[in-house]
Amino acid sequence: MLDFSQYKTVLFDCDGVILDSNRIKTQAFYQTALPYGEEFATRLVEYHVGHGGISRYVKLKYFLTDILNQPPSENLFNDLVHTYAAHVMEGLLQAQVEPSLETLRCTFPDASWGVVSGGDQNELRQVFREKGIADWFQIGIYGSPDTKEMILSQLLRAGSPASSILFIGDSRYDYEVAQAYDLDFVFVSQWSEFEGGLDFFRDQSIPCIRALEQLVRANPGPFC
Repeated sequence: MLDFSQYKTVLFDCDGVILDSNRIKTQAFYQTALPYGEEFATRLVEYHVGHGGISRYVKLKYFLTDILNQPPSENLFNDLVHTYAAHVMEGLLQAQVEPSLETLRCTFPDASWGVVSGGDQNELRQVFREKGIADWFQIGIYGSPDTKEMILSQLLRAGSPASSILFIGDSRYDYEVAQAYDLDFVFVSQWSEFEGGLDFFRDQSIPCIRALEQLVRANPGPFC
């Protein structure tokens, strides 16, 4: 099992890692597209699930141009974004926080934590404040409209060398971003919507865990 203590910096994806929110966002995409018909709503959900970790802005633009085959419309796009955000915020405020997250935070008090998410940055920060976990992430809570690549570029310029950073995610995209910046990666499966994810990551010899509890058990230390 991974020696978690070797990392000075730990970066987390949010949906499916910190929060049990993947299904919430999948349902929000479906409800947002449903006024255009069940077929179009289903196609958006399929695109969303197949592109986990990418921002809503990319997915809703794809819905307009590639699924509805409509010319770009700023007003329609903004309406879709606002509708989706309303569905998501209601669900995120009720989403479960990963049960072992606080214990992991206490077990490694000297590690600096940050969030690198495809979710809307302002939305994430509000939800984390409401849930009382914002202060656990000293590096910051980052999300769209910046891409994960943009966020990581900024963080690496500002601080730790890549060799001391661990990225914990639940999607292929998370892994590809970590790989692009030479970061170690751990795949968390319990809430992931990446079909075939365990087989994919095992083939890549990437550490896989079901939940963060496994990191706590494998790396005993001080507890809260």
